[in-house]
Amino acid sequence: MSDLQVGTIQKLTVARNIETGYVLSNGQREVLLHMNEASSEEIEEGAEVEVFLYQDKKSQTVATMTIPTVRLDAFDWAEVVEVKKDLGVFVNIGIQKEILVSSDDLPLWESVWPVKGDELYVALDTDKKGRLIAQPVSENDFDDNFEQAPKELHNKSISGRIIRTDREGAVIITEEGYRGFIHHSERKQEPRLGEWVKGRVIEVKADGAINISLLPRKQEKMGDDAEKILHYLQENGGEMQYGDKSDAEVIMQQFQISKSAFKRALGKLMKEKRIEQKDGITRLRTEREI
Repeated sequence: MSDLQVGTIQKLTVARNIETGYVLSNGQREVLLHMNEASSEEIEEGAEVEVFLYQDKKSQTVATMTIPTVRLDAFDWAEVVEVKKDLGVFVNIGIQKEILVSSDDLPLWESVWPVKGDELYVALDTDKKGRLIAQPVSENDFDDNFEQAPKELHNKSISGRIIRTDREGAVIITEEGYRGFIHHSERKQEPRLGEWVKGRVIEVKADGAINISLLPRKQEKMGDDAEKILHYLQENGGEMQYGDKSDAEVIMQQFQISKSAFKRALGKLMKEKRIEQKDGITRLRTEREI
């Protein structure tokens, strides 16, 4: 085959050594293996080497002896190293050149684009001009080869990375290889594509997939809400006119929580004897009183 296809692994013969590296050949075409892309040991003329082909910054096809796990026929995680507005993001697949993931293959809203340090599950492809690009894989590419989550996972903490996100919900691949879905009602905001998230399992489905919530457990949220109330009291002389009789809209405006959550947090603080209520006033108790 005369065509040296970028994004593929080839076994080529060292045709000759030059000052900058090695000229490799498949008998019909030649390609450069630069010295800094070769192994540490000198390669003799006539030797056969296994290389990965890609295009350098001058759009010339070159070779590297570094074989990435992301190729035309194989997908893997690749770290985002740069974000270019309106163009896309560049990912590191382990070779010297970073590869573009086009904005056409990213979410419509840039607010949920991956940021530097996020990771995308990608495979390589070529665009209409034959340039090497990376494309996020879809769930269909897995052919349902996800691990089956055990029923015992219910209500357990879990972590993973987002591979699809939209207003309806997000799909996650967990550390263990489970497929998880995060409904929009189970998150405070839409996660980024490629973001690492931590949540808890709220359902293990019959097919081994899981539903995940990114919202805190009720007792954890109660603790957060209680801290909001304590902070407000500390910043306002130890007293406030908000209590369990206060209007729900007023509570939401002041504390950004529902009235039921506010009442639970008040109850927690009163049970701990950290506050008291009298004549419509909520007061912070002193250490001596506690």
